[in-house]
Amino acid sequence: MTSTVPNAVEHADAQQPPITMFGPDFPYAYDDFLAHPAGLGQIPATEHGTEVAVIGGGLSGIVAAYELMKMGLKPVVYEADRIGGRLRTVGFEGCDDSLTAEMGAMRFPPSSTALQHYIDLVGLETRPFPNPLAEATPSTVVDLKGESHYAETIADLPQVYRDVAEAWNRCLEEGADFSDMNRALRERDVPRIREIWSRLVEKLDNQTFYGFLCDSEAFKSFRHREIFGQVGFGTGGWDTDFPNSILEILRVVYTEADDHHRGIVGGSQQLPLRLWEREPEKIVHWAYGTSLASLHENREPRPAVTRLHRTAGNRITVTDARGDIRTYPAAIFTAQSWMLLSKIDCDDSLFPIDHWTAIERTHYMESSKLFVPVDRPFWLDKDEETGRDVMSMTLTDRMTRGTYLLDNGPDQPAVICLSYTWCDDSLKWLPLSANERMEVMLKSLGEIYPKVDIRKHIIGNPVTVSWENEPYFMGAFKANLPGHYRYQRRLFTHFMQDRLPEDKRGIFLAGDDISWTAGWAEGAIQTALNAVWGVMHHFGGTTDPANPGPGDVYDEIAPVELPED
Repeated sequence: MTSTVPNAVEHADAQQPPITMFGPDFPYAYDDFLAHPAGLGQIPATEHGTEVAVIGGGLSGIVAAYELMKMGLKPVVYEADRIGGRLRTVGFEGCDDSLTAEMGAMRFPPSSTALQHYIDLVGLETRPFPNPLAEATPSTVVDLKGESHYAETIADLPQVYRDVAEAWNRCLEEGADFSDMNRALRERDVPRIREIWSRLVEKLDNQTFYGFLCDSEAFKSFRHREIFGQVGFGTGGWDTDFPNSILEILRVVYTEADDHHRGIVGGSQQLPLRLWEREPEKIVHWAYGTSLASLHENREPRPAVTRLHRTAGNRITVTDARGDIRTYPAAIFTAQSWMLLSKIDCDDSLFPIDHWTAIERTHYMESSKLFVPVDRPFWLDKDEETGRDVMSMTLTDRMTRGTYLLDNGPDQPAVICLSYTWCDDSLKWLPLSANERMEVMLKSLGEIYPKVDIRKHIIGNPVTVSWENEPYFMGAFKANLPGHYRYQRRLFTHFMQDRLPEDKRGIFLAGDDISWTAGWAEGAIQTALNAVWGVMHHFGGTTDPANPGPGDVYDEIAPVELPED
């Protein structure tokens, strides 16, 4: 069992094809596209060496730049802060380098198959992540309303939790054809996926997650809805998502994005950093041994972008923080989309007005974390009276909400994520310093584990983040509200620029908040690959007929288009 409240279908048949996180909106096999020996496409030789601006050095930007470089273009990457974006791995001052904290993305599902392609490409390893009641998690404590329950599997929890699990299963089956859609995604049955999803988008676009629960006879009990919100499934409580569109939640559970998570050994930021330095074996135009780093002065990205505007010939002109001005025939924007409204001076002519509206309406969720380094995984010590672990992965309605225990082996220094919170729970931490946050967290956990002196095991200062307070992010990840489907469709389909007026072409949107699955690295990669196809097409390039790209098959799998009137 991998979650406190499991997904609706237990896939006992090991022979079933693996699922991929391409999702119901645009069922394109990005993993097959990446794996094909023909490559992602080619551009005319006359365009080789042409510079393309890539704004944002997160995973989406680095993937896009890497693939454009392989085609023979010269990506020029701009990054305001550090390579990695929300793949941010930090250390602890004065502690061994092996101790790291994942301030952003920290757990990745097997259904992130395009992500796995790049993890394998750069030689990174993964290991199971200790989510609530995951097989890799020795024990879990659920603490609600002052009452704690210790569990190694869901069977160890009181009956009401199993009732809530069953209610969620029934709710998904009755309201969202869960088994049918999950099976269609697993089998990559595009006609069936589109048939189910077209009906559900029209039916549910205006519905909140909470309203979806309330409409189900299975969740007629407020107590069940409350427990479900506080405990949730897979990664913990989901009540912070209750105001969001139910379509956002269905995309996660259909594709098993919340199950069987793995972490990247040594930290997720290694992925974009290794891609930045990687010298591809197959590359066009550039000499063998070329990397993204080698194409940049001092092997560093250019600084923050401060202005974007169109100039003669429908080119994109970029001004950076050093005052340098460069003009490009094409650009990819992968940074947080609100940057286009605030920190970057933009011409209105960059995008059609309905795209500006979609950018302005993007809804971001807040998120905070705090980590401390400890001397060893003391939580595996046994209580003399009960024989249980003295401390466990913890879900609670107290301020900490989710506490994760991350060990590196017996008697080795380890890390505790004392608290991981979202939305209103994150905003509660915002005014507090790292040490003030730690004190409140230790007090809350002390009430759950009165026999455990966590403080005596701490060997370094805490590290913390509140993504809503990060100047180049202003939030953790996008989460659409009811009625936002049309906005998201505009942003996701922006790479299909033959449909745009000529004076609105040449700049391409990418990044996880442009995807249908924001908050997941897979979405960042998928939109990067869409933008790569768009740039290739913009320069008159083509894909191999044996390996059509996302734009080549667009008309067959385009997202549902809801009426605007």
